Amino acid sequence: MFNIVGKRGWYFVISALVIIPGLLSMIAPPGWMSGGSGLRPGIDFSSGSVLTVAFEEPANPDAVRNVLSAVGHPQALVQSVGENSVLIRTRVLEEASGNVESERQRIEDALEAQVGLIDASGVDTVSPIIAQETVRNTFLALLVASVFILIYIWYAFRRVPRAYRYGVAAVVTLVHDTLIVLGVFSILGRVLGMEVNAMFIVGILTVAGYSVNDTIVVFDRIRENTIRVPDRSLEDTVNLSIIESVGRSVNTSFTTLMVLLAMLLIGGESIRELLLVVAIGVVVGTYSSIFIAAQFLVIWERREFGRVFTLGRRQATA
Repeated sequence: MFNIVGKRGWYFVISALVIIPGLLSMIAPPGWMSGGSGLRPGIDFSSGSVLTVAFEEPANPDAVRNVLSAVGHPQALVQSVGENSVLIRTRVLEEASGNVESERQRIEDALEAQVGLIDASGVDTVSPIIAQETVRNTFLALLVASVFILIYIWYAFRRVPRAYRYGVAAVVTLVHDTLIVLGVFSILGRVLGMEVNAMFIVGILTVAGYSVNDTIVVFDRIRENTIRVPDRSLEDTVNLSIIESVGRSVNTSFTTLMVLLAMLLIGGESIRELLLVVAIGVVVGTYSSIFIAAQFLVIWERREFGRVFTLGRRQATA
């Protein structure tokens, strides 16, 4: 039988090596790595207006930036979307007032005069108050979800000794998966300019559900084996349970990942962040349910928190 649990220290080392760069990217000032800032918030979180402009002929993004600077928006971000379209993100655009035309209209008039004729345009605006509520509701949703997960698993595993540990382990695993996804998107924000928007939050909550579901699959097998042979050590029970359930977890995750990758290839821009978050979460959730959540139970049982990162090295030299 493979001694998966015996190498538990290495799994936490691997997770640390993945999480730490993402944390550094999130807290580092702009200019580190690639010039941008990590975990770039979209208008859902930072407020502002996003103006999508489709020209009749190919448009030069630099020419669009020059026009925006001339009309009082030097801070605007301009991104090409296809050959003829650009995405303009700027502060909240003012509406028309009396005889004064709206800022959107002034921008479009200037673009038509200096860049080219506009075929179609659209604007999305989020006020600062709505953006603040979105941020608050996001953290509240994650907090409430974590509490309910803890209570549910504690109750579901009440026949197992110290059932509360299973709930805590599931929440720790959820935090682990969330940190990895946030770190990856922070790095992508610096390197590729990818923003965090409302679809990202939907993806995070989806990942939370998937991660807990995968963790419960392993925990359920641990519960069955513990009830069947109560005198067996927890380390041996966890190791046996992982071996018995790893095939199901990997197969389920692989088929899910294939569907997500197909949707990434043929899906539209509007759901790209959602699909990417869930795809990363599927991989991370499968890993964490086997190599973090289950190992956390053993580490807690053996009180190894203070020397968890030395366990793998000691096992390797034994």
